[in-house]
Amino acid sequence: MSDRLSTLPGVTDPLEIDTRQAPDRPAPKPLALSASRAADFRQCPLLYRLRTVDRLPEPKTRAQVLGNVVHAVLEELYGLEQAERAPQRAAELVPVAVDRFYELESGAEIVPPGQRADFQNEVAALVAALYGVEDPQRFSPRSCEQYLLTATDAGTPLHGYLDRVDVAPTGEVRVVDYKTGKPPHPRFQHKAMFQMRFYALMYQRIHGVVPAQLKLIYLKNGSWLTLTPDLQMMSSTETELDVLWSEIVAAGQSGEFHPRTSRLCDWCHHRSLCPAYGGTPPEYPGWPGSREVPAGTRNLSTGQ
Repeated sequence: MSDRLSTLPGVTDPLEIDTRQAPDRPAPKPLALSASRAADFRQCPLLYRLRTVDRLPEPKTRAQVLGNVVHAVLEELYGLEQAERAPQRAAELVPVAVDRFYELESGAEIVPPGQRADFQNEVAALVAALYGVEDPQRFSPRSCEQYLLTATDAGTPLHGYLDRVDVAPTGEVRVVDYKTGKPPHPRFQHKAMFQMRFYALMYQRIHGVVPAQLKLIYLKNGSWLTLTPDLQMMSSTETELDVLWSEIVAAGQSGEFHPRTSRLCDWCHHRSLCPAYGGTPPEYPGWPGSREVPAGTRNLSTGQ
């Protein structure tokens, strides 16, 4: 899943940066770590810099907007009364969400009108696939699209959105994330579950409870991955993130974000700026600093 920007009253978007250096402009705003940006830095420090510090624009892809529209439909579905969440009602939400995408998000620039029918059918198929994994009429989530902002004991600032949080009548918590792409090869499942461990740690930091289950649902083929976290896993995840954040801050203060090449470079929008491919990055705008999460917002959690 990609990062969604916070529009919460009184909460500054932790990734918003003004890189213009005119004296009358505000200083760049400090950063917080999300699961997506953590993955960026691990993949390629230069990619992290260009996305997060320089804030270079990237064109939206069909896969990204497909995921966004599917997530919007599922959020709306779970906002209905339990009895209303029949498959036919879910199908009725799809064209409305696609219309909204075209009207409000310049959809025609990403998915040409001639491909609209195929796009809508793909959204519908992914939404319908959820019913092969679970029955939305049998339970109601505690929250959908819940925004979390917190920090580790060492001060590493963390933020992100949880697709869904379920709480059983007996109190057990399940954190769920939807994926519209293919499930990973077994060799790479640990990378997928890193995101879920990240979310579980934030949930624990805010609510004082370790989720009983983390669940990744792959709608493309109706499969899923689960993980049962414990206190030891949360402790090791916290240490892992503290080490990663210290590496990011060190790179930010020195300005040395070195490229790391891989097969993923073939899909990078910023390849022409990469020294590994003969390019030159833009002038480094300076490190905005790490975000100090005030005591009053350390346990910020919002959602339905």
